[in-house]
Parts: sequence; structure tokens; C-alpha cells
Amino acid sequence: MASAREIKKRIRSVKNIAQITRALEATSASKVRRAQARVLASRAYAEKAWEILLNVQKSAQKGTPLHPLLTPRTDIKRVKVILITSERGLAGAYNTNMIRTVKRFSDRLGLPIEYVTVGRKGRDSMVRVRENVVAEFVNHDNPTIMDISPIASIAIQEFLSGKVDEVFIAYTDFINTLTQAPRVLQLLPLMPYETDDQVMAEMLKATPKVTSSVSDYEYEPNAAAILDEIVPRFTTLQLYQAVLEAQASEHSARMVAMRNASENAGALTVDLTLQYNKARQAAITSEILDIVGGAEALQGEIDKVAHMIEKSMAAEAVR
Repeated sequence: MASAREIKKRIRSVKNIAQITRALEATSASKVRRAQARVLASRAYAEKAWEILLNVQKSAQKGTPLHPLLTPRTDIKRVKVILITSERGLAGAYNTNMIRTVKRFSDRLGLPIEYVTVGRKGRDSMVRVRENVVAEFVNHDNPTIMDISPIASIAIQEFLSGKVDEVFIAYTDFINTLTQAPRVLQLLPLMPYETDDQVMAEMLKATPKVTSSVSDYEYEPNAAAILDEIVPRFTTLQLYQAVLEAQASEHSARMVAMRNASENAGALTVDLTLQYNKARQAAITSEILDIVGGAEALQGEIDKVAHMIEKSMAAEAVR
């Protein structure tokens, strides 16, 4: 059993860690409110933009020319995955779940894959397992469209040049404060990804429902000019929305993880305090026993000396 001094040091260390986790929880709580507000404010717009793109694809069957970013390819040779993770840890299983999901998806896809990582944790994990990381970006707090544009530009240029045939986004979809789901979304071509693999289908982002009543569009001045302008913008928008979803998920996961850590630290402090009291009581009891034992030994010596004195006095009296 550890000594009372060692247990006291552990209690002090646990309390110091609890102060840090409570501070991180408070910081994440303030961040998650802003992140939730941003993601919920843009989600409806992003889903409506996605619905419009799907309707544009349907209208191509009626004579509207299809934009290259909307055109699927039959022979898929190389795939790019934009992996979105956090810059920092202490977020529970947030990064681990995302990296595990993208690895499972890549393995089942069975094609050569190159990664663009957004966030240090994803980059470190992909480099550690020797995956083909071709670019890396910082996952900024409170990102803007300007922060996301370089990532979208790389994906668009390489897709249009034919260097890659499909581009996916791997991110964590924000559901609520306690629930975040790792998902994979096909970014290019801008259309739902269809597969017969049930395991892959479970990892894919659900496609918003398309209203069949809005499927015909009139373009002014012409379809090509309008699509050349809005399709790249909508592509960047889908990536931007994914980053917002990932950040809201990250802050929520970190807040919950730090709250659990603070509660565990409190419970551990109670257990250690109980152990400390037991160790201290045992030490006090041991000291009392030592004192009692010493007193008894001393009393024995006193009795022995007194007995010797009595015998000596008795002998003197006889003489």
C-alpha cells in the first residue's frame, strides 16, 4: 500500500489535472455554441444547393448541357479523399473514429487513393501508416470561404485535368452535442455515390431528398455561362459545409470528453482521499502501538528496577 505522502501527491496531481479539464470544457462549451450556430445557419442553404445540382443533372436529359463537374466517369482509376480532422487532441474518440472510417472506406473501394488532409491529427495518422498524402492544410478555427477555396481549387483542377476521377470528403457529421457520425461524401462529380456494398453505404452521407416538381430551369444568358459560375461555387460550398460540420463535432466531442474527464477526476479524488485517510489512520495506529509498546517496555524496566531496589532494601534491613 502506498504511503500517505505518496497518496497526497497523487491527490494534488489529480486536482491539478481536473482544473485543466474544467478549463478546457468551458472553452469548448463556448466554442461549440458558435460552431453549432454557424453549421445550422448554413446547413439548409447547402442542402438546397445540393438539391438544385441534382435537378440540373436531371435536366441534362432534356437537352441542357451538363457541366464537367457534374459528369460521372465510367472508368475510375484514381481517387482523392479530403480527410478533415482536428489540429489538437483531447477530443475523445473523434479523430480515431474518423480515421478508422476513412481507412475502411478506402480498403473497400480498392482503388489507388491520394489524401488531402485538413488538420494535423489526420495528417500524422496517414503519414504514420505510409499513405499517399499529397497536400495538407491547417484546420482553422472559425474558417471562411477564403480558407476553404484553396482546398476546393485543388480538387476541381485535378478532377478537370483527369488526374483523379472521383473526389470524396471524409468528415464528421454533426447530429447533436452527444452524437457525431463519421461520414464520407462524394464531392466530385457532384452527384450521389451509388454502391451495392452495404458496408460502404452505411459510411456514406445521406443524400437530401429532391423535389420532383422543380426539375426544369431556364438559363439567362445561357446554360453554359450560368453553370460555369455556380457549379464551382456549389462545390466549394459543400466542402465548406463539411468543415463546419466537422468543427461543430470536434468542439462537442472535446467538451463531452473534458466533462467526463473532470467527473472521473472528481471520483478518483474521492477514492484517493479515502485511501489517504486509511493510510493516515494506519500510520497513526502504528505510531500509537509503538508508543504503547514502548511505554509497556519502559514500565517493565521500571518494575524490574523497583523490584531490585525492594530486594536491596529488604537485604539491608535483615543486616
